[in-house]
Amino acid sequence: MKKIENFFSFLLLLLILSSLHNLQAQPSTRGYTCTPTPSTYPCQTYVHYRAQSPGFLDLANISDLFLLSRLMITKPNNISSPTSPLLPEQSLFIPITCSCDSKFSISFSNLTYTIQKGDTFYLVSSHNFQNLTTFQSVQVVNPSLVPTKLEVGDQVIFPIFCKCPDKTSTEVQTNYLITYVLQPSDTLPKIATKFESNLKLLKEINGENQNFSSSETIFIPVTKLPIFPQPTGVSPVPDTTKQQQNSTVSDNPRSCVNKGVVVGLATGLGITVFLLILLILIMGFRFYKELCRKKEDEKVNKYQFGKGKSFDEENLMADVSDCLDKYRVYGIQDLREATSGFSQSSLIHGSVYKGCIGGDVYAIKRMKWNACEELKILQKVNHGNLVKLEGFCIDPQDDNCYLIYEFVENGSLHSWLHGESNTGAKKKLDWKTRLRIAIDVANGLQYIHEHTRPTVVHKDVKTSNILLDGNMRAKIANFGLAKSGCNAITMNIVGTQGYIAPEYLEDGIVTTKMDVFAFGVILLEIISGKEAIDEEGKVLWTDAQKVLEGKEELKKWMDLDLVNGESCMLESITNVIAVAAACLQREASRRPNMVEVVYALCKSDNFYIDYSEDGLSVTPVLAR
Repeated sequence: MKKIENFFSFLLLLLILSSLHNLQAQPSTRGYTCTPTPSTYPCQTYVHYRAQSPGFLDLANISDLFLLSRLMITKPNNISSPTSPLLPEQSLFIPITCSCDSKFSISFSNLTYTIQKGDTFYLVSSHNFQNLTTFQSVQVVNPSLVPTKLEVGDQVIFPIFCKCPDKTSTEVQTNYLITYVLQPSDTLPKIATKFESNLKLLKEINGENQNFSSSETIFIPVTKLPIFPQPTGVSPVPDTTKQQQNSTVSDNPRSCVNKGVVVGLATGLGITVFLLILLILIMGFRFYKELCRKKEDEKVNKYQFGKGKSFDEENLMADVSDCLDKYRVYGIQDLREATSGFSQSSLIHGSVYKGCIGGDVYAIKRMKWNACEELKILQKVNHGNLVKLEGFCIDPQDDNCYLIYEFVENGSLHSWLHGESNTGAKKKLDWKTRLRIAIDVANGLQYIHEHTRPTVVHKDVKTSNILLDGNMRAKIANFGLAKSGCNAITMNIVGTQGYIAPEYLEDGIVTTKMDVFAFGVILLEIISGKEAIDEEGKVLWTDAQKVLEGKEELKKWMDLDLVNGESCMLESITNVIAVAAACLQREASRRPNMVEVVYALCKSDNFYIDYSEDGLSVTPVLAR
């Protein structure tokens, strides 16, 4: 009996050792260890990505995911145009910068992702990034985040696995180690042929005795990127040959000899089944929530618009369902009566009308259905230097959307500095008022940059989007181009000439520093009274450094209404010009943030002494 027990104990020991061997052979789910050697890291490399539905069958979404421009993906992939459609499973090489993080001792490319509704570490890692990272690794590099308590808008670092060629690899002409996620039908010889890689080197880099499985990452050594032919319009047919071969091999009794492999496969299968069940439960819960939300939206539609509305209208209302509890929803007939049928006499400018509803005056902005993002941004901001949104309306007849704002009675800063478009007549502004306006605008930008999550970038800061109330206090308006979340790259360059930052115009880089640049232009307009861009196309900001050469040069350049001011005012203006020059640095990283700008402008106010009828007063004009 004792011999039998010893025999089974021996078998159990063998199984445990075999299992441990298999587990050690697998790469850590935390990532790939590295040594932060300056000669090796960082490096430019690539990951292999597959176009897939839903959501990732166009270059726009894929480039946004990897924080790149579309051109950076088209060039290495032999794609003719950034707007070219992609086919399911089309291969793409995505350029990344690979670094060795000394804190975690793993190598990865640092990509920031904004959490959307329904996202989890696992879903984003496995679906959006196609197992180029793992949810365990995401948890490691985001220790302050609780995976079960993610909120929409959270900024999460997703570490994309990568490696840089070491000295030995470069000696054999390995320029890149492409990160590749294994598919069910893959074999190392097949991969080596496809990527024009050296099979022996491929095995050495990834471990020749390692038992690879689907969804694991390996690194493919190449001298140059292979050129894959563009698809001709036919979706690739899955390769079932290898699967059939694998089925034949598994019928061979010899394949069952290694009991450790069996245990490893059983463990992997068990984990896969568990994750599959978990995924089904998550998707079921999301489906249930979506069903409940649609039912709630139907109730809102019936209450607000009555029965028999079109399918399009229901979709439009569903898009803004999150805003219904915060803003008043107006009927289109209310707006028609308020604006005399959107008559020319009610038009303020562009597509903005003045209207009276219930005895209160509002500014009513008419637009085609593209206001969903603007509504989402406006519902999370509340500041005295931002124009307040009061409500909205959807016209089911022509799919127009109307945003109803507070009415700001003194019009735009542009009209005060440069004259009304119809008369050209300017209105006089003293330095005290101009400086107060500048500080108001800076405070509004500081709020949206520092106190919103994710950070809001206005993207269209200009004098015509700054409105003045009855007390000549400034409010920032028009968030139509605003973006929630920064440090992104876009190919769709929008904005107003004269205010656009160089890095955005050249590379499509969206950060808060582009708003800082535009604010610098506004400071120049406030001081000079000149337009941001003249009739000959010359931009005003090129004068920023020149006017710092001396007071006489400044006097020639500044607005005539300010030239004969007091000497203390000239000191204040000189200080504000210096702030503007700092905001207008060509290199974005050298520009101050809006917190620093507000502080500097308030200091410049201390140069200015308010002359009253009773004599000198040393109380700062803008003391708060």
